[in-house]
Parts: sequence; C-alpha cells; structure tokens
Amino acid sequence: MTEMKRYSVGIDLGTSNTVLAYAQAGSQEIRVFEIEQLVSPGEVAARPLLPSVRYHAAPGELDAGDLQLPWTSGRGVQAVGASVSVSVSVSGESAARAAAPSTDDQDAPPVVIGRLARVLGAQVPGRLVASAKSWLSHAAVDRVAPILPWGAADDVRKVSPVEASASYLAHVRAAWNQRFPDAPLEQQDVVLTVPASFDEGARALTVEAARMAGLPSLRLLEEPQAAFYDWLFHHRERLADELAHTRLVLICDVGGGTTDLTLIEVSMADGEPQLTRIGVGNHLMLGGDNMDLALAHLVEARLPGGGERARLSAASLSQLVERCRGAKELLLGPQAPDSASITLLGAGAKLVGGARTAQVTRDEVERVIVDGFFPAVAAHERPGRPRGAIVEFGLPYATDAAVTRHIAAFLGRFEAQSRKALGRDKDESAPLPVPDTLLLNGGVFRAQALTQRLADTLGAWRGEPLHVLENDNPDVAVARGAVAYSLARAGGAPKIGGGSPRSYFLVLDEPADAREERLRSQPAPPEQTTQRGICLLPRGTEEGHEILIADRTFALRLGHPVRFHLVSSSADTVYAPGELADLAGGDFVRLPPIAIIVPPQGAGSARERAVRIATSLTEVGTLEVHCIDRDNPAERWLLEFQLRREHAQVDLADDAAAARHPRLDEAIAQIDRSFGSRSQDVDKKEVKRLRAQLEQLLGPRESWNSALLRELFGALWERARRRRRSADHERLWLNLAGYCVRPGFGYPLDEWRVEQLWSLFDDGIQYVQESQVWSEWWTLWRRAAGGLDETAQLRVLDAMTYLQTAAQSRHKLPFDVAKTGIADMVRLSASLERIPVERKIELGESVLARLRKPSENHQSWWAVGRIGARRPFYGSAHNVVPADVASGWLDAILALDWKKIDPAAFAAVQIARMTGDRSRDLPHELRDAVIRRLEATSAPRAWIAMVGEVVELDNADEGRVFGESLPAGLKLISSD
Repeated sequence: MTEMKRYSVGIDLGTSNTVLAYAQAGSQEIRVFEIEQLVSPGEVAARPLLPSVRYHAAPGELDAGDLQLPWTSGRGVQAVGASVSVSVSVSGESAARAAAPSTDDQDAPPVVIGRLARVLGAQVPGRLVASAKSWLSHAAVDRVAPILPWGAADDVRKVSPVEASASYLAHVRAAWNQRFPDAPLEQQDVVLTVPASFDEGARALTVEAARMAGLPSLRLLEEPQAAFYDWLFHHRERLADELAHTRLVLICDVGGGTTDLTLIEVSMADGEPQLTRIGVGNHLMLGGDNMDLALAHLVEARLPGGGERARLSAASLSQLVERCRGAKELLLGPQAPDSASITLLGAGAKLVGGARTAQVTRDEVERVIVDGFFPAVAAHERPGRPRGAIVEFGLPYATDAAVTRHIAAFLGRFEAQSRKALGRDKDESAPLPVPDTLLLNGGVFRAQALTQRLADTLGAWRGEPLHVLENDNPDVAVARGAVAYSLARAGGAPKIGGGSPRSYFLVLDEPADAREERLRSQPAPPEQTTQRGICLLPRGTEEGHEILIADRTFALRLGHPVRFHLVSSSADTVYAPGELADLAGGDFVRLPPIAIIVPPQGAGSARERAVRIATSLTEVGTLEVHCIDRDNPAERWLLEFQLRREHAQVDLADDAAAARHPRLDEAIAQIDRSFGSRSQDVDKKEVKRLRAQLEQLLGPRESWNSALLRELFGALWERARRRRRSADHERLWLNLAGYCVRPGFGYPLDEWRVEQLWSLFDDGIQYVQESQVWSEWWTLWRRAAGGLDETAQLRVLDAMTYLQTAAQSRHKLPFDVAKTGIADMVRLSASLERIPVERKIELGESVLARLRKPSENHQSWWAVGRIGARRPFYGSAHNVVPADVASGWLDAILALDWKKIDPAAFAAVQIARMTGDRSRDLPHELRDAVIRRLEATSAPRAWIAMVGEVVELDNADEGRVFGESLPAGLKLISSD
C-alpha cells in the first residue's frame, strides 16, 4: 500500500444493513467498524450495523436538535455530503438527471438514516425508504428518478434508489472520517461488494452511488466470494486440513433482497488447496424482505377490521412489514417465546387510538418462513412459474419463493462442472451432483431452523450429510471478507481463482463471395454448412489479463451500425486465443447480439479501419473487447459485453428468424425505384403499389420479422431525403418507415434508429394540405414513441396541443387545421408513456371531455385506457396515473354500453388490471365491478383474469395495448 492508503476497507452495502470492516496496513487483524448513528432522538451510539433505510420526517415532526450527529451542525444527516449530480448511462433510463438531495435544502424536513430511521418507519406509515439495493436491479423503473418511498403520499419527499444508496455510503464515510480524520475513507483501499448476479446496469449504478458519496475510486467484489474469503481468512493457518475432504463448495447467500449462489471447486496442488469459482447463479430477488412480507400478509388478515377484502394501503403495509421484521427475528431466534404481538399504529391524530394488534405464534412463523421458503423438496423439483407474480411496493419478487427449488435448478445448470469437481464425471447416470460442503451467509441464517432445514435438504439429495462451514457472524462476514480479499491480492491470504468459467467466441460473418466459393466446393447442402467462430477468451482466463489476438486483422466499419454475435461454451475443450472453432457442434450457447456505432474520426475520414482485437475479463463478470487500430495501437475502441444478462426488455426470436430474407435485395431495389437518388420513370400508380410489391416479394407484412423490418428501415432511411417527391411518396415513406421501426425499442440499435428518425420531427411534412399525409405522420410517431425520451415526447405532445388549440380557436395557419387528424393525434398522445404524470392527467381529462361529444370517435376510449393503464407498455412503473384519478375514469367507462362501444371493455381492463402493487391497483370493489361487466358481455377469459389476478398479456393483447400487432420476433417482458 502507499503511505496514504493506511487501511484496507471492505463495505457491504446491503439491502437491510450497511457494514464496514477494515485492517491496518501490515496487520492481519480485521475489525468491524462501529458506525455512529442515531438510535433514538437525541441519542447517538456506535453500532456494527447501519440499517440501510431513510426516514423522511414530516414538517415539525422531529426537532433538529435531537438529530445532531458528531459531524453535523444541528441539521441531522442533512449536513452529510454536498449537492450531487447523477450522470449515468443505463439502457432505458435518463442519460442525465439532476439530483438535489436534502443535504443542501435548509428548509426541507430532516432525513434520518440508520437505526432510528427503522424505528420511526415502524411507527409512521409511508415515510421509510427501504430496499434501495433491490431497486438498483429493477430495470422496469427509472432508477435515477425520485421514486422512493414507493407509493408514498405526494407531500412526502422522494429520492432515487441511487441517491438513497449514496446517502448510506455518505453516512459511513462521514462516520469514518470523524474517527480517522488523518486517513479519509476516500483515500484508502476500498472494496465495495455487490451481488454476484447484479447486471451491468445495477453495478454501474452502485459505482455511481459511491461516486456521489465521495468514494470515486474502489473495486467491486461479488458477495458470495467475499463471504468465502472471510471463512478462508479465519482458517488460513489450517486451511489444508479444513478442506482436505472438500471438493465442491456451495455458497448460499440469502440477504435482505436477493439469493446469491456460487460454486467453488477445491483441488489440491502440492498439499495446498486451489480454489476455483465454476458457477454463478442468476439474479434472484428473493430474501429476507420476502419473508417479512409473507408474515405481513398473514398478520394483515388478522388485524381488527381486516380480512381478505380489507387490504392495507401501500404505506400502512410498509409499516407492518417493519413490525413483522422484528417479530420474525424474535420468534426464530434462540430462546424464542411461544408468540409475539404485532401492533400497527394509526396515522396522524389516530397514532395511538387507531392502533391495531394481532398475535402470531412461533409455530406459524416457522411454517411461513421455514416451510414456505425452504421446503424439503426433492432434487428434481424446479421453480414453478405461476400465473400470478409476487409484486409488492413495485418490486418484482421471485414468483416461486422456495429457495431450495432455485438451488436445485442452479445445481442442474452446472451439473457437468460439478460432476468433474466431485470426480464423478464418468458416471453421468448418477443423480444430481450435490456439493459436499456448504457455506451459508446472510442475516436470515442466524435462525438455526433455516440453517438446519437447508443442510438437511441438501444432505437428503446427496445421500449423506454435507460439511457445513462455520460462519460465526453472517451479518458482517461479507464486509470482513472484502478486506480479506484485499489482503489476498497483496499475498497475505489465499485467493480464489478460476477466472472465466466459459470460453467466448465471436461469430464470424463470411463474405458472400467466399461463402459461395466454399459452397461450390463442398458437397454438403447449405443448411448443413459450418458456422465458424474465433475464440476471444478461453475458459479459465483470469480477471484483468488482457489477451491480444495479434495474428488476425478485422475490418471495423465506422459511422454505421455494427452488430457482434457472441457464443459461449462451458465445455472443457482447450482453445487458444484466436483459434477458429466449428460452432455447429458442442454446447455453444448464443448470447444476445451486441450492437454499437463507432463514430468516424471526422468528415472525409476512412469508413473502415483495420483493427486487432484484445479481450479481458473484469472482476465482476464483464467481457471487455477492445478494437485496436492496427496502424496506430494508441487508438482503441471499447466494446463492453454483459455476459450474465438473460432477461432483456425483449426476447429475440430464434436464429432462423434473424436470417437474411432471400429476396431482400429485390425488395430494396423496389424501394430504390421510388426513393432512389436517380430520377426514375416511375408513375404515380407504381408508387402507390410499392407496399403491395414488397408483400409480393417478402410475404404478408404481418409476417415480416424484426430483422427484416430493421433492414427495410435502413433502406428507407438511406433514401429519406427523397420522401417529398410527391404526396404519395411522403405518405408511403412515413407509413413504411413507421411500420418497420415499431415499437421503437427492443431490437439492437433501435435507440440509434429512433434518434435518426427524430431528426426529421422539426422538418414536419411537406404536403400539409393532405389529410392522409398528416395521418401517417402521427402514426409514424405513435409507432416509434417507445424509443423517444421524455423531452422528445413532451415536444410531440406540445406540438399536438398547439394544433388542437389552433383548431378550437380558429387561428389562421397556412393549412387547413381540420386536416391534421385529431383522432390520430389522440392515439399518439396516449402512447407517450414517459411524459410526467401531471400531463397524463390533463391529457386523460381532455380526451374524456371530447368523448362527451356525440360526434367523437369511440376509438378514443382506447386512448383513455392506455393513459390510465396500471401497467405501462414500455414506460416506468412509477409514472402511472394515480389510482384515485384512474378510478374516476373507470367510472365513466362503466357507464357506457360496452356492446355498442367496442373499445370500452379493453380500456376498462387496462385501467383495472391487477399488478399486485398496492400503490397502483384499484380498490377491490371497483375491480369486482369490472369483472362482473366483463362476464356479462362474454369477454375473453384472459381479460377477466387480468383484472382478478397478476397475469401476463398474450401476443394479441400486447397488440391491443400497442394499437396494432407487434413485429414477429419481438416479445415484451413484464414491465414489473
């Protein structure tokens, strides 16, 4: 270490608690840092755990004098840190968003962090920010937007998950710097832990939170590895003896928000254990929060005045969850009583008088937690996929709460590697290979009943007991292990190796002439030809080691979309970097394609560069690929691949769907006849027939898959300047371009496509007197709306508002406003899901006012349903119209004759649809009324199910929400 880095520091930024451990330079003693925090008003104490929660007090609720911390000046935690600006780039989120935290707002009510915040959150509903870490991994919401506390009243200050996480780290930093003023935390060797299953977006946001907290330089470490490093460090003197009979370790880390699984192979070399990570689990939002919620559901039904229909508000349920957390820890702990009382306090003046109490017994808690989350299942059982997901407080918890079934599925995915580690690779007929050693981590495993159940279940699968490694304090093991990892890097402790558990290959695109030559020379039919890949990273490559493929040169196209296809293999076959592999056989798994645009160096520069490829694996599972200029090695372009993402916003169809259509070139030639640069003798009728000609070549356009559509869009975009040759040209170009880019997102490079398309918005249309051209103009933006950010959507809305206002006030414009297409504008406005809630409410009320006119098109009821929908089509879940406003709109829909107004029923379904999130769902009685009407009108059973339970849309209903069918090859993943 340098002189300035006097300490190795490990920080566990947990869902439930934040913990810091440290070791002084040259020392082998790891200590847990006692974090000073408010434990009651006016009382500060140092505790090893800082609860990862914030309490946003009401004005006048707390006296600032009671909230002073050693490093503050009378304003509680508000003095920690300076104003910050969030500037992150995460797919689907704002590229930059200003965040003005309470730290600089002198007039804002105080914010409390830590133990006192947890106490206050259990007393007052709707003011506690909890589970921020879980929100960091929830891609269906804008994670840098102020959305927490989820479902809180409008008068409660809200913060983003990133800002909340930053505030916990800022508190820890301030406490450390108060105690060690001559060794500021930001100048030490800091390791911050993250779940092994965190995706690239969640990791980037965690690093951003650290930067906001004043910790710009740190390393990330996966939490299960950190827990194992802690055990290794404590047994370093006798490690060979401790692991003498161990060949495979399963690390099961069940924290407050996630279940993290990792496999470590143990082998002996020269009498010393060699440790290799061979498997990491998928992201699984299942942990202590789910258990507390399950207990809260049990207690909720028992509260006086409760019952199945009397559901608590989201704020009150949040308060009840905090109460149940304490009861769970009491009743599952040592010397537990037979039962405990759980009291839900009232609100405001009814704080005491409105209190309600229910009893829960130890046996009930064991049944709900032990049997519910750790059932003794068979090794062949796998997680179920019930129709109704568990969605509370806006978070998409795992649909199957049985941790044991998820472990069985995890072990099944790594069966081959496990057999080899256990020395059973010759007997593939044997049952599921179960690790011989188990390390448990996470606060839930303080409960002996859970530890015993999991060990017994795995022992039953194995046929003999497992060796359970001792974890003396699972609450702090990860933070201590992060310090042990730093010591291991310095050579002071054993290090886990293994590097990449897979080999990765870049699929090579063979030039057409070479392919044709090869096909002529080989007898095999084309469908049996070989696809080749080049090995970018061999299995076992250690983190941080860059591999340059020096003997192969590639052509990198600049200024245009470039797609890369990767495949991976977990086979034991040894590949050399740059080696060509036949991808037709083996266990090669195709990964989602990566698409980027590498900008050219300047106007007139070369369109291609000769490059070599260098690869490395980061410490948190990201494959970094650099394209290095062959002639100037100092110039390189970074292509970052996220290897663990298995659930994207859309699901690409199989490989066949992405194959190039055999008549695509003919179709592009037809497009060129109408929109090409050369003046061609194309009469008006042929222009009008272009769409029919394309369908004759390519098949019915409903069958055009996403890959074909985007190829056609590219051809249209290259000829966009010629779209104004005539009104027919403009109308047809707008129609085809919009159809080919729909729904504006979901396919590689759609963000770039819509960005290019958006450059046309200010130009408007040429033939302003043609109503059909106006109709296609608005339809184009409705189809592409999902790819527009909030600013662009607001500009679209403002433009339409101006035209509608002009029509009503009879402003003089250089065209007939009546031809601008009010009905099409209404449908487009309803598709703008990223506009602020206030504008959505104005828009919905405006559409309802229009619908009161007898002459209004009944199709506008579709727009009301889309604007008031409980589950957005592509927008953030926090940005839906409030339930009380949507209920009023639903009353208007219920007053209609659904048999005469066809869109009314589906509009009602969208507004009454059940999400499981109490802050969004409508009252049970209102949803019951919708179900009765749907049944009376013989509506599809799927619609009735959507109102009564949490279910997904089928393809047809996705098309109804969007306004037309979605492209073949695209499938929307649940927004929750």
